[in-house]
Amino acid sequence: MVLGANLRRDTSVVLLTWIAEVAAEPLALEQTDRRVEWETNTWSLGAADEDRSSLSVAEVVDAFERTAAAVRERIRDLGFPGVATFYVWHDEQAGQLRCSTGSVPPDALPFSGPYVASEDLGPIVEGFLTDDEPGFIAWSELDDAPGLSEQTEAELEITPLDVWVSSVGASH
Repeated sequence: MVLGANLRRDTSVVLLTWIAEVAAEPLALEQTDRRVEWETNTWSLGAADEDRSSLSVAEVVDAFERTAAAVRERIRDLGFPGVATFYVWHDEQAGQLRCSTGSVPPDALPFSGPYVASEDLGPIVEGFLTDDEPGFIAWSELDDAPGLSEQTEAELEITPLDVWVSSVGASH
């Protein structure tokens, strides 16, 4: 889901507001149905160019840390006894920051490709804020680009996705 799709983007606080709103959105912790978790708990957050240039990495990191703390409180108030992780990544193809919560540990997030769990959100946010062409990736940078089929998989270097993780469950 994209938060605030119909809101005007008058100031840089819009992205920070959307991040804060994630903590109050519907939350599903369904250990037996990961699809429900993913569809309910995953958010896409974008920003206009002027917003990107006016925000600092620290402001965005602080907003996500506050949101993770609020999600942690909600999960504890629900009495959920298990492991849960709030996580954030930069979706370069979409030009967005994405975040989600899952009833999984950081090493079992529902990504189809390789990722690296990190406790440092700064580089992820910096990549988003400094992206000169959000949502644009050159064909040469795509693993599935035409013309690469002649290369063996061993020749292709797949860069793992950087993902910031924060434990928000009762157990770790």
